[in-house]
Amino acid sequence: MANRYPVTATTTLAPGKMRCFDVNGKRIILINVAGEFFATDEMCSHEEFPLWYGALRGHFVECSLHGSCFDVRTGQPTEEPATQPIKTYATEVEGDTVYVVMD
Repeated sequence: MANRYPVTATTTLAPGKMRCFDVNGKRIILINVAGEFFATDEMCSHEEFPLWYGALRGHFVECSLHGSCFDVRTGQPTEEPATQPIKTYATEVEGDTVYVVMD
């Protein structure tokens, strides 16, 4: 059964920004793309490097270590050297709070 965890207020993460949070003992990145929130694992699947150090370009986050790129909607890699996806999590907004849904 999935659980919903409050993460932050919608006003604390501007569009085009991402930030790392601890959610239920796991480090995740919360990403705001044009007012829509996405959540992914913190680490790049290629070299276990924090993705939030990288660049966000629309729906894509680029790892600053080797340039791997991931679609934040699906977790799928779009640029090598990464070949494995990163885990994504559903998000919900209720009032001014962003929630992440995790198993």
